[in-house]
Amino acid sequence: MPASTTGTALQAHRTRLRDAQQALIDRYRADSDSRRLLQRRCRLIDEVLRELFAESGLPTSVALVAVGGYGRGELYPASDIDLLLLLPQVPDDELKERIESLIASFWDVGLDIGHSVRTVDECLSEAAGDVTIQTALIEARLLTGSKPLFATFSARFREQLDLAAFFRAKRLEQEERHQRFQGTPFSLEPNCKESPGGLRDLHMILWIAQAAGYGDRWRALERHGLITREEERRLERCEGFLRQLRVRLHLLLGRREDRLLFDYQTALAGELGFTGSVTRRPSEELMQSYYRTANYVSQLNTILLQNLAAALTPTPSLPPQPIDGNFQSCGDLLDVVDPDLFARNPGAILESFLVMQAHPELQGMTVGTLRALWRAAHRIDAGFRNDPVNRASFLKIFQQPRGVVQALRLMNGLGVLGHYLPCFGRIVGQMQHDLFHVYTVDQHIMQVVRNLRRFTLDEFAHEYPLCSRLISDFERPWVLYIAALFHDIAKGRGGDHSQLGTLDAREFCVEHGIPDEDTELIVWIVRNHLLMSQVAQKQDISDPATVAEFARIVGDKRHLVGLYLVTVADIRGTSPKVWNAWKGQLLEDLYLATRKLLAAGGQVPAAQGIIAERQQEAMRLLRYFALSATVHERLWKQLDTVYFLRHSADEIAWHTRALHYRIDENKPVVKARLTPKGGGLEVMVYTRDQRDLFARLVGFFARTGYTILDAKIHTTRHGYALDSFVMQDTSDRGSDRQMIGYIEHELARVLIEQTPLAAPSAGRLPRQVRHFPIAPSVTIKADDRGARYILSISAADRLGLLYTVASTLAAHRVRLHTAKISTLGERVEDTFLVSGGDLDESAARIRLETELIDKLRV
Repeated sequence: MPASTTGTALQAHRTRLRDAQQALIDRYRADSDSRRLLQRRCRLIDEVLRELFAESGLPTSVALVAVGGYGRGELYPASDIDLLLLLPQVPDDELKERIESLIASFWDVGLDIGHSVRTVDECLSEAAGDVTIQTALIEARLLTGSKPLFATFSARFREQLDLAAFFRAKRLEQEERHQRFQGTPFSLEPNCKESPGGLRDLHMILWIAQAAGYGDRWRALERHGLITREEERRLERCEGFLRQLRVRLHLLLGRREDRLLFDYQTALAGELGFTGSVTRRPSEELMQSYYRTANYVSQLNTILLQNLAAALTPTPSLPPQPIDGNFQSCGDLLDVVDPDLFARNPGAILESFLVMQAHPELQGMTVGTLRALWRAAHRIDAGFRNDPVNRASFLKIFQQPRGVVQALRLMNGLGVLGHYLPCFGRIVGQMQHDLFHVYTVDQHIMQVVRNLRRFTLDEFAHEYPLCSRLISDFERPWVLYIAALFHDIAKGRGGDHSQLGTLDAREFCVEHGIPDEDTELIVWIVRNHLLMSQVAQKQDISDPATVAEFARIVGDKRHLVGLYLVTVADIRGTSPKVWNAWKGQLLEDLYLATRKLLAAGGQVPAAQGIIAERQQEAMRLLRYFALSATVHERLWKQLDTVYFLRHSADEIAWHTRALHYRIDENKPVVKARLTPKGGGLEVMVYTRDQRDLFARLVGFFARTGYTILDAKIHTTRHGYALDSFVMQDTSDRGSDRQMIGYIEHELARVLIEQTPLAAPSAGRLPRQVRHFPIAPSVTIKADDRGARYILSISAADRLGLLYTVASTLAAHRVRLHTAKISTLGERVEDTFLVSGGDLDESAARIRLETELIDKLRV
């Protein structure tokens, strides 16, 4: 029997393979033909594998089979090579040894293979319970070896395959995969293979079609009537774009990577010929092309799945049920009576969505209806938009009790929404580079409308209790949906999108006959949609003057409720990372304080009245712990007006319980608890004031993996620091409760030892910040009284940033009085009230500003 391939021969194969693959890449870089590259790489690998198989001395009864993507004949530059060694029977020891030697030779020549060794019976047994194995075997292709054995395997596999079950399993698999990507192709860093609208959605259709005997190419599906000629051309273009993108990504990185991360988008755009413009980066042009392609793929995937379902899992044929003269229901799908309806009567385009909303039994649209709508979208022109009937129909879509989000998403996917509102069409696929949005502008808007709709649904009342109560009493909630539709519609134009968007919103409201009262509210919310989050997160809302100014801008309860609901929906529609319980609490506190002030006629209560009310509530809370009526007196004598204005009744009661019996304690007192709303820790520190205390505290928190969301710095009348922090775990350990004991013990030890400050750690920058850098900004201005200074900082967030600021202030002998910490995605906007050092001197302030900017620059 022939000996296995020698080392010299393997080296020759390896050199030839390396040189041949480089030649293929060089040729691709010259002609950019991605399909040809994949096919030629397959043929090259085929040749090498056949030669190694022939040299291995394996018996001719064994078959070497390509499966998966390699079996399909598409081998991307960094994809692995899936192989099956098909055996006629269970191998003996000698055959096992030869197989192992062959597999080793594959690796030795530089092939990245994934392999299995099975008999026909083993293949069928494994495939019977695993749809992934079934999928790989559907694309099986004989490379070399026993043709009769492969033919037997193919026939038995086809005979065993349950087409209906395979179809259901693949459809469920796709749904689960889509859920992993939040069900949208429009995330800012999508996976061009696995995300909705990616290559995998195309592969899945071809797997099902191939299993059903319809062929493995789009032309074959067109011949079988599953798609139209136009759809075939679109699928070829979409697949070609995605294939080109994935090839370039593999070659750019020299490894397998399918995520279109910010890190790669600019380089990819350059390689694919995107040049950018005055207002748009090349990467933005690339990604907008990607999103449009992914949207096409998603729509065509829906159409093909419906057609395949009808062919593979037919249901009893029932006659269509008429709905009106234009529409009928086919099962649970909306169907047009006349395929030429939208060409003959374009106004029926919007009517179709209203019919869907009016009939909850309808779960979607038939293929014919979807195709007709897609083709008819271009008929929505200026004449269509100016028609009063069409304007009324469009507005009614927002006013329906159900199906608003479903209708808008479908309208957006089919191009109807962008044609009806050209200003919306311009932001379809528009990227956002503020580092806390994770969706394109149009998909973020869809998320905000979805969130507003969820406030109205009973099943989400537990998640949004206050919002659910407020929207149930809000007159005409559809007004808020319109405001949400326009709140970011002017992004990407340059200038203030809030101001520019008001022009579009007002024009829409006037053209659609929206009453003046509602028009004013919509326009006002669009103009001020960032106001509430800015006040809550950047200003001191415990200050009555802050609330009074916000109440003055809001004016009345309806504006307050509308702005609050849109703000919560907006922040929750940016990214799962941006929203947290602390931000929710800040917004709720601002809402409640403003509502109370408005109910009182806008009259700002005296500070003493506010303090008395909070103290009374704190005493009520203390009574739950069976404490005496005078337990608070000694501590409260040491606390001034500022303390009681800046802390809630709950915080005052918590501090009092912890400190009433150790007012003059020599050792530091550290107490921690879960934040009342969950999602973080609240830490109180009480100690004799010491030098560099704030820097020492934030340094400790940074080392334990916590970021500070809010800090309240206070000094008692008798010289004790009473500082409070709200913190969030940056490592997602999910162990806040377990950290309480550690923080209380270790932080007290650090404060007792008063170890020297370590050098500030720069921390690790978030990956996105490296590609969309945030220039740091530092200003120091005197406060209204001229006695202290307001230090404002804006910079890219990173672990240890606050410690860098604190240690720099300590080095300049600057004393910190209060700190307002605001984290907006990857950006921090912090405000500190400071004094001391040489701040009264202009040159000293400039030196401090310059040093802080240098240390915050990324």
